[in-house]
Amino acid sequence: MTALAFSPATWAEDNPYSNHYQAQNQGDLHSLQANPEPQLFSGTRRDEDNIKMLENGYDLMGFSSFEAGEVDAEQARNHGRTIQADSILVYMKKAGGASPSSRMEVIKEAVKKGQSLTEKDVAVTAGSYRYYATYWAKLPSPLLGIHVIKLVPKQATQGDDAPPSTASSEGVRVIAVIHGSAAEKGGVVRGDQLLSLNNEKVDDAAQLSNLVRKYRGKAVKLQLERQGEPLATDVQL
Repeated sequence: MTALAFSPATWAEDNPYSNHYQAQNQGDLHSLQANPEPQLFSGTRRDEDNIKMLENGYDLMGFSSFEAGEVDAEQARNHGRTIQADSILVYMKKAGGASPSSRMEVIKEAVKKGQSLTEKDVAVTAGSYRYYATYWAKLPSPLLGIHVIKLVPKQATQGDDAPPSTASSEGVRVIAVIHGSAAEKGGVVRGDQLLSLNNEKVDDAAQLSNLVRKYRGKAVKLQLERQGEPLATDVQL
């Protein structure tokens, strides 16, 4: 992720980042600051970026996705201020695969080689860029510090010659461990399956949250599975 910086400007009320925003958090998630100034970053790979944000203690508020002509990323920050986001990741690419900045690179290369360019070579067609932006809020310090998903057993279909999977679907899969958290200090890593907390089975994220609150301030034992092997660790909530 690369930080983006733009000079202040007055924008039209028609902000595509606002118009195409979809909230992803059921609660009233927003910055812990009263008047946050969102940091703006250029995203690279969505899935990897999402994991990094979760590991750094952020949670996803929502996203904007649309196609348009050239739209300044500062408008994403304007919307971020409205919803009180702490950080924003912006992705943009030409429908054909090139980014808006690549047009200038084409011009520079042609000048260097003494080549001529047609208007078509450097033209910008309205609606030719795809934009995607994710909005994030910094969370309070967590008690445990993991993000999990429920595992669903894969059902074999008729005619499927593959042998049935022997991987366990019990518990929940750890998809991110927050840096500096109790879970990280206890040795929990991404990809672990959390089966129980203090011998109480963990079936989904909601149940895990309830158990963490139940044992707040206490030392607990996590029963895990890592690459098919059982593992136990103690953490202080």
